Amino acid sequence: MSMNAGRLASRGCGIAVLFLAGSLAACQPKTPVAFVAAPGKSAALRTMEQVALAAQNCWFAAKDPAFQNYRLSNELGSFSGRPRILIVPAKSMESRPVLVVQAEGGSARVESFGPLLDGGNGARISADIARWAKGDASCAAKA
Repeated sequence: MSMNAGRLASRGCGIAVLFLAGSLAACQPKTPVAFVAAPGKSAALRTMEQVALAAQNCWFAAKDPAFQNYRLSNELGSFSGRPRILIVPAKSMESRPVLVVQAEGGSARVESFGPLLDGGNGARISADIARWAKGDASCAAKA
């Protein structure tokens, strides 16, 4: 390639880049576009995240004897609008849960049910859930 041909080629590339940049600038809207943020988490989901973390920390990670035969299964991503956690038998995770804790609505009303609440630890379990739902992640009620 001769020197003149090289200059023409580099000018052609430069012109093409300028043309492309100008074309892209012409596509830009005259007024800024506002992007709408995705909606935040629902109150029910935020509440159940708190409850799930506290249950994991206080009942399972702390090796609470009342929960040694159980495992926590979370269903926080539920499309039903009711995020929930399930406490299920450790050796049979597909079995019916012994405790269900779920929340729904804008006020994040929490409800719990299951045979584990009927046992000797039912009152303590209910108190733990109520405390965690209010945002207190402590593992024991304060005196």
